[in-house]
Amino acid sequence: MDSNTRILVTISGAVPALIAMLVFDYVDRKRPEPRSLRWKVALAGVFSVVPVLFIDGGILAVAKGKVEPAYTYNGAMFQAYVVAAAVEELLKIAMIYWIVWRRPEFDERMDGIVYGARAGLGFALFENCLYLSQQPDLDTVLKVGILRAVLAVPGHAMWTAMIGYCAARRRFDRAGIGFLGGYILAVAAHGTYDYAIFAHTPMDLERDGRADMLLAVPPLIILVCILIVRRMARRALALDDADAGVATRLATT
Repeated sequence: MDSNTRILVTISGAVPALIAMLVFDYVDRKRPEPRSLRWKVALAGVFSVVPVLFIDGGILAVAKGKVEPAYTYNGAMFQAYVVAAAVEELLKIAMIYWIVWRRPEFDERMDGIVYGARAGLGFALFENCLYLSQQPDLDTVLKVGILRAVLAVPGHAMWTAMIGYCAARRRFDRAGIGFLGGYILAVAAHGTYDYAIFAHTPMDLERDGRADMLLAVPPLIILVCILIVRRMARRALALDDADAGVATRLATT
């Protein structure tokens, strides 16, 4: 690819995340969050990639010689659950706490899902652009772009939205598994998604015929997470609508 084509390819990597943001905005259309605040959280998600890179580099430096290589099963598990899932989800949700958690605009349970998804999609936007810019040709760009658009991009949104919802339920209702429980849930889903991809390499090297079966795991994880977040969103909206109804009745009496 020439330089102009590579620039266009890189920019195109932002499209899936931007479309997903519109989907979450539509779900939250009754009482939408301020546009400027949504974009601040998205940009914070983008910039969260920087500390992730530094922390991952530090972890890998400390673990050098103590953890098996990435092309082994144990190494793949370490890369998936610790280097990728645990660090990325912690930094993404940290952006929410930093930007909006203590602001008066964060006044509903649905806000946890909206801002969580925004932070995750900001991260996914940058990561997707980076991945596409590194592909050698347009055929590979198309293949990688489609796979990431339907798997990795929505995955980042769902995983961080889970944490946001669980934290918001604990904040407003003193119910549910809270931030820590949501974080563990997100890391489990994210880590399993990545492990299925990473473990394909050692299984393929062993000429294990079941290697390709692992490729069914990431789509399944994304589907399950979408169903979980959809259920969370319905519950959050129902509770928020009930609170809004009570507030309206009190204001008119």
